[in-house]
Amino acid sequence: MGCFTITWRKSTRKDLRKIPPGEVVKIIGAVEDLARNPFPDGHKKLAATQHAYRIRVGNYRVLYEVLGHVLTIDVIKVAHRKDVYR
Repeated sequence: MGCFTITWRKSTRKDLRKIPPGEVVKIIGAVEDLARNPFPDGHKKLAATQHAYRIRVGNYRVLYEVLGHVLTIDVIKVAHRKDVYR
């Protein structure tokens, strides 16, 4: 499997501004790891979606879509676990 390209939505980049800097570093590292392995241990498929998944990074969740036909991972949302699914 080739290396995937990571794309961040504009809204997702705004989400990162609300998160403490130490956590942002961990989140970005976890997302970069998705480029090599889009389905790491602990990933979960989101219900009622075809290509959307989530990973946990501490108390934060990263929601992303895997677009296999173009080898792209689109980061949909990053938020605290209590707010991410709202």
